[in-house]
Amino acid sequence: MENLCAVARTLWIGGLWVIGIVVTPILFSALDHVSAGMVAGRLFQAIAWVGLVCGVILLVSCVWRDGVRGMKGGGFWLLVAMLACTIINHFAVSPIIANLKLHMNQAAEGLFGGGFATWHTLSSLIYLLQSLLGLAYILRKE
Repeated sequence: MENLCAVARTLWIGGLWVIGIVVTPILFSALDHVSAGMVAGRLFQAIAWVGLVCGVILLVSCVWRDGVRGMKGGGFWLLVAMLACTIINHFAVSPIIANLKLHMNQAAEGLFGGGFATWHTLSSLIYLLQSLLGLAYILRKE
């Protein structure tokens, strides 16, 4: 089970950092913004699904290994927060962004007074928070 958890941590948290810090900036420097955005969107969608699967594996492992006591540890709650970020971004914010992209000429005013840029910024902040939570998870001393 520990090997599976090591792979899950590597895929999810490593993937978050590589896509967010390495791949996406390269895409936007090498491609036009429309193409780069489409590819980056697909990568973020893929890492969200990886996160959902790996997060569940890691949470189940905490409880399996330590029983209910596992739910009291900081690592467990970091994983819960990371999964919450994934769920919010993938199932709530991303569909709004996709809809705004379809209607870009009408996107100047959206919820909370903003359109695409507002929702994109919110999504980026959630992704950053998730990445930092992942770093805290890796560096924790439990």
